[in-house]
Amino acid sequence: MQEKKSLEEVRKIFEGDRFATENGAVIEEIGDHSSTCSLLITPKHRNAMGAVMGGTYFTLADFAFAVAANWESMGCVSLHSDISFLGAAKGEKLIAKAVCIKNGKKTACYRIDVTDDLGNLTATVTTTGYYVQ
Repeated sequence: MQEKKSLEEVRKIFEGDRFATENGAVIEEIGDHSSTCSLLITPKHRNAMGAVMGGTYFTLADFAFAVAANWESMGCVSLHSDISFLGAAKGEKLIAKAVCIKNGKKTACYRIDVTDDLGNLTATVTTTGYYVQ
C-alpha cells in the first residue's frame, strides 16, 4: 500500500504547475479524490472592466481538478471542461473545491465550485479526466 502524502509534499509536487502557482494558486486541502485551492485576487487578475478575468476562475478550477485527480497518483489529464460563470467575485480571494463525482477505469468526472471568500458562488466547472497510465 502506498503511503499517503502530506499537504506539504503535495504542494511541493504541484510547484511544477507554474502557470497556476505563479498566478497565485495555493493548495489549501487534499482529500480522497478532492482538493481545495485558493487564490488571492490582485490587480493582475482583473479585466479592463475591473472584474476578475474569466481565465482566473478557470485557472484556479483547473488547478484544483489537477490536484484532486493526481495528488494520490499521477496520470489523470483533462479531457474536457465546461465552465459556467455565475456571478462576479465580491471578496478578496477565490476558493475552488474539486470533488470526484465518478471515478472509472479510464475516465473520471469532477465538479469544481469556485466561490469568493464571502461565500458567493462565482463559477462552476465540470471536468472529465482521462487516465493516461
